[in-house]
Amino acid sequence: MNAFRFRRVTEDDAVQLLTIYAPYVVDSAISFEYEVPSEEDFKQRIRSIAAEYPYFVCEMNGQIIGYAYAHRHMERAAYQWNAEISIYIRQGFTGKGLGKKMCQTLIELLRLQGIRNVFSCVTIPNERSVHLHQSMEFSTEGIFQQAGYKCGKWQTIAWFRKNIAPYTNEPAPFLPISRIAPQLIDEILEKSCL
Repeated sequence: MNAFRFRRVTEDDAVQLLTIYAPYVVDSAISFEYEVPSEEDFKQRIRSIAAEYPYFVCEMNGQIIGYAYAHRHMERAAYQWNAEISIYIRQGFTGKGLGKKMCQTLIELLRLQGIRNVFSCVTIPNERSVHLHQSMEFSTEGIFQQAGYKCGKWQTIAWFRKNIAPYTNEPAPFLPISRIAPQLIDEILEKSCL
């Protein structure tokens, strides 16, 4: 794979991100959305997520070929040390190790925020994604049979979990990504591409 770089997302990336995301919505059950979001809706998602959690893109030769982000896993206060991750890669660039590199980078950033558990939801069967999670020592936490209806049939999902930091008594509260020095975030993103 040619040289690539990670950088923080901006709202101006919305159109390119939508071109990556749209096939996951339209042509597969990987995303459970039925309709591709509008550009404005996607910009709002970027604003909302990037204010609290890591959200970055992968560029190669000036083109965005993938993006990754984390978001709140569940709503109640006691869940604040958990995050769910999502990674989307442009067709033609999957199967080259990029997803693993992006996942490792998300985990490194989430540790800075005090996250203990990273969760990921995968529509199965999806051999590549299952292999990725297993290779990164995620454990399978549950299989939800016929959890959603898409592409003309009932779809099954698997939930994966990885502990990324020690469990301590009286953990410090979750630290929003906006309270972490941008230079530190950029250093991690840059180092991840070496």
